[in-house]
Amino acid sequence: MELVKALILGVVQGLTEFLPVSSSGHLELAKWILQDDSIAAESMLMTVSLHAATALATLVVFRREVMEILRDLLKFTWNEGTRFSWFIVLSMIPAAIVGVLFDDMLEALFDRQIVLVALMLIVTGFLLFLADRAQETDQKVSWKSALLIGLAQAVAILPGISRSGATISTSVLLGVDRERAARFSFLMVVPLILGKMAKDLLEGDFTGATPLLELGVGFVAAFLTGMLACVWMIRLVKRAELKWFAYYCFAVAGIVLLFRLIFSY
Repeated sequence: MELVKALILGVVQGLTEFLPVSSSGHLELAKWILQDDSIAAESMLMTVSLHAATALATLVVFRREVMEILRDLLKFTWNEGTRFSWFIVLSMIPAAIVGVLFDDMLEALFDRQIVLVALMLIVTGFLLFLADRAQETDQKVSWKSALLIGLAQAVAILPGISRSGATISTSVLLGVDRERAARFSFLMVVPLILGKMAKDLLEGDFTGATPLLELGVGFVAAFLTGMLACVWMIRLVKRAELKWFAYYCFAVAGIVLLFRLIFSY
């Protein structure tokens, strides 16, 4: 039974890390529906393992780009690789500032605030819909767009705002080439995932740690589904088919608001 649970956790992590449906928002909705906070209390080692799997999936999918960036960085000159790396660092600043300064305030938002989740899912849906309708261009990421994409990532800390949806949509709306937008969105989150893993390892309580077999099952499931979701998402962005996720976000938000209205009386 525990192995099945680890498998499900891995699949969910692998999908929601890349697909624009807001994993944090769905977690809050699940907690509200089940009236159970234990969902958020999974083993810290399992959490770290799943994050490591999705980070590795990103690096594998973009292995050529990563190797090119590393080669450029080792030249110790200002080139395409150092430029791209600088933009990734720049994009991380807003989320890092929000996470450090407003940590306690943000925690209050992750307490079954389902109306907030529904409203933010609607915002996500509109962003995805607008991104699909945006005019295609061949522009690259600039320092200005990197900063604005980083601001979108910071806003995506809110439950219901999809990180990948917000960053990719913002990139496309700023005129960045669709494939470049997806690549930048997925690569920019790797340092943040690694930072969160380090934070969890330093602050985590590992008493009663998850058995190695369960960690392995969760890791492999998250890694494989993460690679599939990442490749699929890139294709959807290029084909301007994000609207289907927009419709999904609208539908979930509508159902949640309707149920909240019914059960408030």
